Amino acid sequence: MTTKEKEEFIRQKANEHIPEINEKIYWSLHAVKKLRVDRLRKTPVENSLKNCIIIEDYSAENRPFPDCLALGFIGADPVHSVIAIGRDFDRIFIVTVYRPSAERWENDWKTRKKQS
Repeated sequence: MTTKEKEEFIRQKANEHIPEINEKIYWSLHAVKKLRVDRLRKTPVENSLKNCIIIEDYSAENRPFPDCLALGFIGADPVHSVIAIGRDFDRIFIVTVYRPSAERWENDWKTRKKQS
């Protein structure tokens, strides 16, 4: 699956997702805990995936599903979500989610800063 195909799949599942009726987004326990830590809420994060872009694509080697790091926005605020693609299950899994920090990320929120 190419990066572009992953991006389109994530956006499609986010648009199809209707909680308790047409579940297309599943959350790991870790991601739910991270919501609280970063004072985020599920629905805005899920909505941010409707127009997300993939900023890092991870190798599928040694992973149960292909996954990637997606950048979305809640209003003007950036949010990063690690998304696993469950194509055979017709859904996506949010592995973790967080607010990117200016200390670790460039102003575009897409590029990690070089560690010195």
